[in-house]
Amino acid sequence: MNPRTAPNLISKTGRASLAPRREPYWHRLHTGLHVGYRVLPDGTGTWIAKRTESGKRAYHALGTHERFEDAKGEAERWARGISYGVSAKATTVKEACADYAADLRTRKSKQSGDDAAGRFRRLVNDAPIGRLTLDKLRTTHVRAWLHDQVDDAEDPDELRRAKDSANRNLASLKAALNFAMKNRLVATDAGWKTVMKFEGVGRRREVVLKPDQVSALLAKLPDDLRPLMAALAHVPSRPGEVAKLRVRDFDPHRGTLALEGKTGRRVVPLSTAAIAFFKAHTKGKLAGALLFAQAHGIAWERHAWKKPFREAADAAGLPDDVVAYTIRHTSITALVAAGVDSVLIARLAGTSVEMIQKHYEHVDDGRVRDLLDAVPSLVKVGV
Repeated sequence: MNPRTAPNLISKTGRASLAPRREPYWHRLHTGLHVGYRVLPDGTGTWIAKRTESGKRAYHALGTHERFEDAKGEAERWARGISYGVSAKATTVKEACADYAADLRTRKSKQSGDDAAGRFRRLVNDAPIGRLTLDKLRTTHVRAWLHDQVDDAEDPDELRRAKDSANRNLASLKAALNFAMKNRLVATDAGWKTVMKFEGVGRRREVVLKPDQVSALLAKLPDDLRPLMAALAHVPSRPGEVAKLRVRDFDPHRGTLALEGKTGRRVVPLSTAAIAFFKAHTKGKLAGALLFAQAHGIAWERHAWKKPFREAADAAGLPDDVVAYTIRHTSITALVAAGVDSVLIARLAGTSVEMIQKHYEHVDDGRVRDLLDAVPSLVKVGV
């Protein structure tokens, strides 16, 4: 058979009669577009598309298909995408995520980009989904990736938290994929658009500690962990943000603290009590030293404080679901109850006003009622 002669690729029988060779057997679909079938030494075959325009050729692997029509349809979709300006180069999900993280560093902040890159490094890069090219990505792949993140949860509350975390991861992945489509690296968002987040898992945190409970907890903590957790009672930041603080991040003259977190760098004002607290814990330390460190000088991180925190919480008689984050939640709750403006609270906490309103709108109901009761009623009771 002449290697340039178009064989019968349409039927499975026709393809089975072809001899193995490196050069694909080509079938012309229309001017400038061919679909090819490469027969491997073991008798199996793979499909490939070829597009020619202005003397330039582009190739695209189509993988294995049982039916000629399936390979033909994928080749035509690929060619149509190029006609609309989609890149002919296949981009993997991992590469798309890296592009998105790099854009975040430029468009928002280095911290935002690094946070996204860290999330993708943990969950995408080495996972099967990371190796898929965008044009091969299917809804089933994304849904399986999402569900894999909650498979190890052992109790209902752990499952809820796992789903809540998975929802945030899905939002980051979708943002990266949408960014790739915007840059014409893929023609459609059909592979991920219809994958929905878990519903009803982002409920507000219910555990709020009373002042005497916070004091009891702090008293039971190890000496090196106590200052870190006490700082959360002064500033409603995330535990990880406080753990990264250096002495130079505290400005005793202005009474401010510089924090680096999910929303980038922010400088927050401190109360008089907080200023006194941070002065006491920065005294005699070099500017570049960790503000709070473990007894042997190493920075605190979640896995290091988790066990001693749990033991202290148990010793103080606190509920099982009290964690380090509970102190942040308690601090925010106290600020809302005191009538502090939600914009300022969001700034202090490094979050959005929407988050404060969503999770804490119930806290100031009593204060709002007092304000409403101070307004003379326009009608008499019983009318």
